[in-house]
Amino acid sequence: MEIREPDADEAERIRALVDSSMTTSFRLSPEQIDGITDDQFADDAIAAKIDDEDTLLYVVETGDGIEGTAIAGFVEGRLADEWGEVNWLFVDPEHRGRGIGTALYETASDALRERGAAHVCVTVLEANTEGHQFVDRFGLEHDGDRRIEVAEESLVKYVYADGDVDSDVDLPTESRTSESDREADAAGEAFPDTETTDGQLTVTDGSETVYVARDEAESGTAASFFVTYEDADHADQYGFYCSNCGSLDVSMGDMERLECAECGNAHAERSEQSYDDSYL
Repeated sequence: MEIREPDADEAERIRALVDSSMTTSFRLSPEQIDGITDDQFADDAIAAKIDDEDTLLYVVETGDGIEGTAIAGFVEGRLADEWGEVNWLFVDPEHRGRGIGTALYETASDALRERGAAHVCVTVLEANTEGHQFVDRFGLEHDGDRRIEVAEESLVKYVYADGDVDSDVDLPTESRTSESDREADAAGEAFPDTETTDGQLTVTDGSETVYVARDEAESGTAASFFVTYEDADHADQYGFYCSNCGSLDVSMGDMERLECAECGNAHAERSEQSYDDSYL
């Protein structure tokens, strides 16, 4: 296994790796995956990142168990002020379970520190539940979230930072969503038919008010689903809320697949994989 910087002419190989990893494990539609790969990993995008002195890219090339060699892993990091950010990490499904994800994360975080980063954070797409558990292994803690626009689609990334960072050290400017932004978002179209009750997002089902857990999301083909609770303490689960149309008429079918009866928003079953080779 060799970890090295990629060449610009390897963009197609990187894109194939990203597409395979996301198709296998992300709770995103094929159209959403195509949009991300077109926007972030096309030939010109990879070339621009290679030329950007504040961005670092590494790939893992391996010949284990195959004829020739393959790019089995990819990581992207970026310097922003005193912070280093690991914002994409992928491992090919056929090469998971070999420590590639861990090796890439450690290589990227070490390189960011060597380039002057005083702190390191990691961003993980909300759609990637395995990735959240992956970063937990390194002592990183959830410290905000970010809404990003990729290929005219709004997606949420969770931001994880070193647990020992002082509370007065700010994350990169674009990383943390302010409280005012959260309240505006909650009152807007992202959460239709909801209200804010005692600081919590709520929705009414007939005569009953249920509480929407914004930090417990499941990606859908049109918008995210959120777990709902009968009580403000989030002790007794009620069901799921569809943020595409505002409906609570969400069922869980075979293979734990959620589907909204009102608008057809749905998500696919989560794939089994080793957390050691997760992706961000």
